[in-house]
Amino acid sequence: MKQEVMWLMKCVAAMCVIMVSGCSGGRHLDVWHDSTMDFASVKTVAVLPFANLSQLQQAGSRVRDTFMVRLMATEGVYVLPPGEVARGIARAGLGDPSAPSQEEAVKFCSLIKADAVITGVVREYGDARSGSAVAGIIAISMNMLEGQTGRVVWTSSAEEGGISMKDRLLGSSGKPMNDITEKAIDDIIDKLFK
Repeated sequence: MKQEVMWLMKCVAAMCVIMVSGCSGGRHLDVWHDSTMDFASVKTVAVLPFANLSQLQQAGSRVRDTFMVRLMATEGVYVLPPGEVARGIARAGLGDPSAPSQEEAVKFCSLIKADAVITGVVREYGDARSGSAVAGIIAISMNMLEGQTGRVVWTSSAEEGGISMKDRLLGSSGKPMNDITEKAIDDIIDKLFK
């Protein structure tokens, strides 16, 4: 009887450790809006290429493309096509298109007739592994620079995915990468329009 109680206590303790360390899902991080900015005046935006800090080489372009499509779907702003943005980058001579200076942002916006520029950083993108469990994870940050002054007027970040307790216990896979990418981007877009 004493061994059964000890075994049960060990199982409960192990489950508590797994529950605390295995929690995952969406984590809503920071958001900041410039209180002096009239966001209703932003009608046309350019989305610059995203910086990619993940190990997957195409992560920046994948996330940027998904973001542009989902932002266009809101019908809240007109998103300039990638070809126009690329021509604007070349004409403005942006040194690092993923992180323009204030002066570069102003010059770029005046050339392509955009009210604002959105930049982004993909911090994590891909699979997270723990034992036999594998799940996708994404962590992104974005900024909006106002076109006339080049100052940052909005910033936000989001994380989605990871290995859940269920994934750890069953050794299963998490949600598909497309689903968690769309969820993280939708969270960012929701924060933009609030």
